[in-house]
Amino acid sequence: MEKIRDIMTKNVESCSLLDNVYEVALKMKELNVGAIPILDQDKIVGMITDRDIVIRGVAEKHPGSSKVEDIMSKQLITVTPDSTSKEAAKLMAEHQIRRLPVVEEGKLVGIVSLGDFAIRELTDDQAKEALTEISEQNYNGVQH
Repeated sequence: MEKIRDIMTKNVESCSLLDNVYEVALKMKELNVGAIPILDQDKIVGMITDRDIVIRGVAEKHPGSSKVEDIMSKQLITVTPDSTSKEAAKLMAEHQIRRLPVVEEGKLVGIVSLGDFAIRELTDDQAKEALTEISEQNYNGVQH
């Protein structure tokens, strides 16, 4: 079974609690990514997605100068580098998420996304099932 360390993105850009929402959005644009982990020193304390910016930021009339802490997701689902791809795909499906921070001793060491599974030819269909479940739930109006 393939380990997350073999498929994760290792060099992950992040922001800190000192950054504001505008700075995070700008970094997303520059990097062409939809999620940025938020670190407090070396520890991951949150994740902010483009959806968070729209739903918790813009739609709730928070200015770009708002602290990331005000709109980031704080309840994180994570995996370790030694987790299997099957375990990660199952977590993604259960929690309706497309990206998982990879954490070792509280420190961010990578990130794995459904796209990482898609480019790998896994022997099982876990990633496909996870994507199907997430997509079906999202299109049926259930928020994640």
